Amino acid sequence: MLELQTYQDVERAVMEQVKEKIVKGRFLTALGNGEFTTAQIREFALQYSYYSRNFPRVLGAAIAAVEPLDRWWVPLVDNLWDEAGRGNPKGYHSRMYRTFLESVAPDVTVNDEHVPDYPVGAATQKAVDSFLNFLRGATTLEAMAAVGLGSELFAGLVMGLIGEGLRHPNYNRERKVNAAFWMAHADTHEPRHYELCRDVLVDFPEPAQLQTIYRAGVEIALSEARFYDELYDEMKRK
Repeated sequence: MLELQTYQDVERAVMEQVKEKIVKGRFLTALGNGEFTTAQIREFALQYSYYSRNFPRVLGAAIAAVEPLDRWWVPLVDNLWDEAGRGNPKGYHSRMYRTFLESVAPDVTVNDEHVPDYPVGAATQKAVDSFLNFLRGATTLEAMAAVGLGSELFAGLVMGLIGEGLRHPNYNRERKVNAAFWMAHADTHEPRHYELCRDVLVDFPEPAQLQTIYRAGVEIALSEARFYDELYDEMKRK
């Protein structure tokens, strides 16, 4: 069993996995090096659209999993409200994502709900289902840790790296990639979302609680790592 004495130990332990399995993983490495073709970037955008538009479902599942106490559900609802542009339709994350999608897949029809007419791949479906299935059986503490440590802790870092990678000259020769969706999350949204979760999680410093927080966080983080790795394989077949 991993020795965890403080919440900071948990953060470091999860981030070690993230850096090894996601940041240094095949997908982000290839993206940053400009290795993907136009068709492969198109495939990424179309698949991630499903992952992105299902995140409100993930937050809803987390809200359903926690106790009906303000300290638990308010941080999650705040995150969900951001997905809705905090009430401004122009700020809907689905609409923000569409600007990226249409810049790399202009040939694909997108409906009024910002959903592309394109089949969902196995990697993306599996990633969404894994997160939802975990939350259906999660305790209150596990649900908060899954969202906080398993996603928001490193979401800003990863989304920023994706945004920077998409700016590589190799991906902008035919048309300019609109990476605003990615950079907005990296710069403002995700760091704040994590702090709201962290403010709750730090109140559970007992060794058994820290182990619970770590297990939940790392399980979801590694699920995301598998998503990028399996999506890489699907992209390479395009």
